[in-house]
Amino acid sequence: MFIRVAVPVPQLGLLTYRVPDGVPRPVVGARVVVPLGPRIVTGIVIGDETASELAESAVKPIRDVLDEEAFVPSDVIALAAWTAEYYAAGAGEALTAVLPPKARGSRVDAHKTLRVAAMTAAGLGALEAKRGGEAGPFSLTAKQLALLELLAGTPIGIPTPELAARGFAADTIARLAKQALVSLRQDRVNRDPFTPSTFEAPAAEADRRLTVEQASALDRLTSLAGAREFRVALLHGVTGSGKTEIYLRLAAAVRGGGRTAVMLVPEIALTPAVASLFRQTFGERVAVQHSGLSDGERHDQWQRIRRGEIDVVVGTRSAVFAPIDRIGVIIVDEEHDTSYKQEESPRYNGRDVAIVRAQQAGALVVLGSATPSMESYYNAMSGKYERVVLERRVLDRSLAAVTIVDMREEYAAVGPEAILSRALTAALQLRLERGEQSLVLLNRRGLATAVFCRQCAGTLECPNCSVSLVVHGEGSAPRARCHYCNYSVRVPTKCPLCAGPYLEQTGFGTERVEAEVKRVCSGARVARLDRDAVRRKGSLDALLSKFRDGAIDVLVGTQMIAKGHDFPRVTLVGVISADVGLGLADFRASERTFQLLTQVAGRAGRGEQAGEAIVQTLYPTHYSVQLACRQDYPAFYEREVHFRRSMRYPPFVSMINVVVRARTFAGAMDDAGDLVERLRQAEAESGFRVLGPAPAPLGKLRGEYRAQLLMKGTHRKRMREALISVLAGRPDLARRTVVDVDPLSVL
Repeated sequence: MFIRVAVPVPQLGLLTYRVPDGVPRPVVGARVVVPLGPRIVTGIVIGDETASELAESAVKPIRDVLDEEAFVPSDVIALAAWTAEYYAAGAGEALTAVLPPKARGSRVDAHKTLRVAAMTAAGLGALEAKRGGEAGPFSLTAKQLALLELLAGTPIGIPTPELAARGFAADTIARLAKQALVSLRQDRVNRDPFTPSTFEAPAAEADRRLTVEQASALDRLTSLAGAREFRVALLHGVTGSGKTEIYLRLAAAVRGGGRTAVMLVPEIALTPAVASLFRQTFGERVAVQHSGLSDGERHDQWQRIRRGEIDVVVGTRSAVFAPIDRIGVIIVDEEHDTSYKQEESPRYNGRDVAIVRAQQAGALVVLGSATPSMESYYNAMSGKYERVVLERRVLDRSLAAVTIVDMREEYAAVGPEAILSRALTAALQLRLERGEQSLVLLNRRGLATAVFCRQCAGTLECPNCSVSLVVHGEGSAPRARCHYCNYSVRVPTKCPLCAGPYLEQTGFGTERVEAEVKRVCSGARVARLDRDAVRRKGSLDALLSKFRDGAIDVLVGTQMIAKGHDFPRVTLVGVISADVGLGLADFRASERTFQLLTQVAGRAGRGEQAGEAIVQTLYPTHYSVQLACRQDYPAFYEREVHFRRSMRYPPFVSMINVVVRARTFAGAMDDAGDLVERLRQAEAESGFRVLGPAPAPLGKLRGEYRAQLLMKGTHRKRMREALISVLAGRPDLARRTVVDVDPLSVL
């Protein structure tokens, strides 16, 4: 008897193993321990191997079967298999992505247990005898009697750590247990990631009456979900239009019909607030899944979902693989966000996988955004997706008034070192006087973006990557760090190239902006939100809570502050270097700039006070900047779609980005050239074009040189099959090739 097994090895397909005589055949979805070369690994059974030509002696036997029943549900296995095929990844890689931590190699659930002491019948009899003045068969100390008295009032028992806190030593408990007067058991404890929330609870139902637009949108989406058929709807609502309230009520309607819901958010930063809202609405039937949880928390949440104890799952992109059944709706909030795309294999897009899962389940997918991706909006305009529109903010609040500051004029007036324009400085000071809050966005971390030498014009570069090192940390010993490989070094006092003492720092990131805000707003409570500032577990939730509670006046941050947050006290948003992404050699640069500016401007004026946004840019006339400031998505779409159509970019063609890595630049270019030659032999019959090879924009990364080629066409499957076939002929090269289907970036 042979079975097919997926093992967690990159770019490795399904393997065949033999089930020894006397061992029950493992079911699909069970974990099995198998040999793989010199290693022993845990894999997932995908199905039976029916090939008759296999000789038993040539097939390795499995070592162990860890599960009598399916550990991974069949629908999740099917979804992982589709993901592996579509994104040209190994089946084992995709299945590894769906497994919880602590699931590889353990026969039993790696759950946490708590020791509980409880009264036995013998203990109760002994206690009653003592109460009646009888000697009884047991000699009990005063402490033991006190413990029995305590346990007598709690039939379910008391955890031993709690008893220890009350002064009952472990030997006291052990002596009573030895006499069978007390029983000890191990209770399963679910590690709960829902700490007592400091976010404001949602208002009472009467205070959350829907607008006419919201009610109409909810009715339409509820009707689509009630049909119990696969549909995709784009909920296109301006910032502050109340999309989250619609999500909550739609999930409630689906849950009322006996089905479940999955709510995806793009960033861990958004998870605490959204999960808190859903938890307050649906109670303990809500689970959360994201990489910011501890391994134990993720494991316990996954097991609760698998056991059917959960109706709503909230999480980042990996939550799309949660083992939840009876799915009625999958909601993808901020569907345009690039965070839904995984950067390592399998390079899946959580939004697109969500659509496939809903198709398998006969469910509704709701894609929500104020700035939809070009692909989603194109599908909505062509009738492939249902389009549901929210054009007005809740309570008819106006959109933020936007002022564009031409930084070329600012540099001419106050000098090239200006970080905050005069208009933004004055606006920040005014909000401080009024007791209102402000957000300041710069989508770049660090103190300075480069260190250069005025003597030789050299820059401090990463030895592993072709990028300049970014300076981090104020004080006497700042460090220069690479944002790709995390290499760091103390900022030198002399140039490492010419030994000259004339080193200068140029450019600026969020750390420098934070310092500048503190300088111009004396007495202001200023904080920073970027990946450097929230490394510790719980620090993100704590920082956002402080800002929401008014304990912070100005929050400086990267794009983490631009997405989905609802801060009613914020009346000012300042954008530093709004055009920071426009210079990138990427066809999505204008789209991302428009989305980021629109989203961050939408954080202002969500409460009773009107909002204002001040946008600093060197390109004030660029259409993505101008239209974002007007929050005019249809106009931006028409302008951008013309560019995409004429240049043959998505959504009009499909793309595959292929990057070849090698120890030398020449080696990378030669190998990429070989791939291009082989692919061009299939160009005509498969209907695609191959562009390249060329040096990748990021020419060296983590010590390896990179060359790039692009595939463009209208038949994605043929493109993928041709590439896989070519790589199969060069297995040595396949291990050094990154394949990105439907790339969100070609850098």
